[in-house]
Amino acid sequence: MSASNAVVVHSDAGVLADAVAARLLNRLADAQGQRGSASIVLTGGRIAAKVYANILASPIRGIVDWSKVDFWWGDERFLRSGDAERNETQAREAFLDHLPVDPERVHPMAAADVVDTPEEAASLYASELEAAAGGAGVPVFDLVLLGVGEDGHVASLFPGNPGLDTTGAAVGVRDSPKPPPERVSLTMEAINTGVSVWLIASGEGKAAAVDEALTKRELPAGRVSAREDTRWLLDEDAAAELKHLEF
Repeated sequence: MSASNAVVVHSDAGVLADAVAARLLNRLADAQGQRGSASIVLTGGRIAAKVYANILASPIRGIVDWSKVDFWWGDERFLRSGDAERNETQAREAFLDHLPVDPERVHPMAAADVVDTPEEAASLYASELEAAAGGAGVPVFDLVLLGVGEDGHVASLFPGNPGLDTTGAAVGVRDSPKPPPERVSLTMEAINTGVSVWLIASGEGKAAAVDEALTKRELPAGRVSAREDTRWLLDEDAAAELKHLEF
């Protein structure tokens, strides 16, 4: 494991969510202190929902100027706008709608009632990322949040799926083993441009995938490597099979 790849284990999912929320606030505040603005890639899932709730409840949430944060998504379910299963819908309802964000800095992936295919949505997102980057590649992601699936997937990059090895910024994903089958995702190449990438996992159902990803590096989660700081943030259940690492 490289020097920039850290594993941090917390006692349970609640403590994990508290810690991630506090770290996130400080990470964004630090980025704004350096550049005047910050950029984060959001994720979905139960633990993310807890993190977002803890941020809203945090007495230090004001250390971040939310109007100067760019919000991107790591992946999205290719469903109609407002569908309750879309990561965008969940993030807006649980998080963004309660903060003084700049709507122009919120960058959702196109929904199924806006474009016809996940490939079109991916192309639009790649163009938006390129524009934000000044015409090349992707913009600075100060922080990328990733959940880890029981099969070791991150974003909508699944083991064995062609999307995993696609280059560029974004990819349309078909035949996802998790419903819905059509999705849109940042590529591994784009994820690994992040200055900091945090992989978050809780529960014993994630333990085998976490161990395999960290020891063999073949699963999608094991291929994540941020520019500066790759951090695995786990609860004790998710870390239960990490027999070969010191942390």
